Amino acid sequence: MSSIPNYGEPLPGLLTAGQPGPEHFKDLAAQGVKTVIDIRDSMEPRPFDEPALVRGLGMKYVNVSVRQGALDDAMMDATLDAIRQNDVEPLLLHCASANRVGGVLIPYFMIDKAMSEEDAVAAAMKVGLRGADLLEWALDYTQRKTGG
Repeated sequence: MSSIPNYGEPLPGLLTAGQPGPEHFKDLAAQGVKTVIDIRDSMEPRPFDEPALVRGLGMKYVNVSVRQGALDDAMMDATLDAIRQNDVEPLLLHCASANRVGGVLIPYFMIDKAMSEEDAVAAAMKVGLRGADLLEWALDYTQRKTGG
């Protein structure tokens, strides 16, 4: 799977990536991935019909739009709900480059997996986080949700 941009497995069963191609989805299904959570906006251009392909391969497709410049609690809540509802089986969380994936995973790492802020940020950067706005959004959200 090394040909998928920023492909990784920060936690067992939680796969992360930039935009996979059709052949990658076939490989992911064969490896036992049950759910694909796509956090790209539905209006972002795609070279193929990802929802139809993913569902045709027997996986669940979930789309939660994370739009830089419009980051809010409702967007983070929806993304975390999608992860939490599907994290009992292997899942892939992706966007175009994995930048947004890294951002939404910080609260998941800290709230759900009890990681320290330092470890969560390091893991998110390893996943693909590059945007300071996403980092600030994630840390602010986590701080407000945990009272810390």
